[in-house]
Amino acid sequence: MKILIVDDIDINRMVLRVAFEAEGHTTLEAADGIEALKILAGEEVDAVLSDILMPRMDGYRLCHEIRMNIRLRDLPIVIYTSTYTSLSDNMLARSLGADRFLTKPAPFQTILAALHEAIAMPHTAPRPEAWQEVEVLKEYSDRLVAKLEQKNIALAEANGRLTILDVAKNEFLQVISHELRAPLNGLFSVGDLILAGMPPTENNRELQGIFKRSRQRLLSMVEDVLLLTEIDVNGERFRSVPVSLNAALGSAIDGATDLAESRDVKIVRPSTDLGLVAGVDHLLARSLRSLLETAVKFSVKGAIVGLAHEVLDDTTRLIIESHGFTISSTAMPKFFDVFSVGETLTPGGDLGLAPAVAQRILSLFGASVSVANLEPPGIRLTVSLKSVAPKLGSE
Repeated sequence: MKILIVDDIDINRMVLRVAFEAEGHTTLEAADGIEALKILAGEEVDAVLSDILMPRMDGYRLCHEIRMNIRLRDLPIVIYTSTYTSLSDNMLARSLGADRFLTKPAPFQTILAALHEAIAMPHTAPRPEAWQEVEVLKEYSDRLVAKLEQKNIALAEANGRLTILDVAKNEFLQVISHELRAPLNGLFSVGDLILAGMPPTENNRELQGIFKRSRQRLLSMVEDVLLLTEIDVNGERFRSVPVSLNAALGSAIDGATDLAESRDVKIVRPSTDLGLVAGVDHLLARSLRSLLETAVKFSVKGAIVGLAHEVLDDTTRLIIESHGFTISSTAMPKFFDVFSVGETLTPGGDLGLAPAVAQRILSLFGASVSVANLEPPGIRLTVSLKSVAPKLGSE
């Protein structure tokens, strides 16, 4: 496979080049979109792996230019970014032609799999009007601000201060996201390369396991912190749509499987159709995964995390039960607060930000979650979601 790597940071391109070449692939490199288009004008490649934030021409514009080029419009594109990582950024990149969207840092095998999937899948249909839509929205926003200033100077000044504050918050999120992810990307990539070259001894396998677990814990913490901050700043921008609860729950179970298997705990998948609920599929799956992982941590070895559901009027309730440990009376009132990241509530360690993340996400959709202790020891997590269509099938 011949891959064009587009990134303005030299170390990022070098690490990816070494990793790809170690797997027998060929690479070309560009520091921005303009340089990438010059290379593509004279070279045939199998896929493009591009950052977004770059000088002269960013990844968004590069996607658009590739899709508008008759010779290049079917070229697979994978976006790999550490700055623009929100759901809206993902949707914008895809509307401009990206086939896959990855957040830095990611394991090399995940990047490689995304490239193979992008090559195999039908590519994102070109939308010539997408970039114009972005420009039109910006122009409309500018005109609206000008009109407000003409009608009410005082109101315009107040609105300007609020706009500046909102932009500052967004810029702060982007800076923090980039400053956290960029060094982690280099650190983890180098670590993968070093560990991959070590002899397959028992001690080395143990080191690889420690590295993998530590990396996943750190990445999860960074993702949770950034998501909580984005919800606090931009929560009103999320809009609910009908989501298949089976699909979201299936994705959540897949994500929680590694933790469950490492603790010899089994998660039982539901066998019935759970219908449609209000939410955003990616975020709903994220919240349910956090709750499933919480239930796993309250389970003893060999236990089963059970799932059940019930429909009451316009509410679908998903019930998650674990067996093994209970929550102390002092911790119960603050279970969904951020405080839980620092307290060890189970023999398996602290819960991180999982309960808080799940509760904040669900609140965006008018949903809720509660927790109760069970006897014999265990916990029950009850998720109440808004039903948006009659549930198909029967129990």
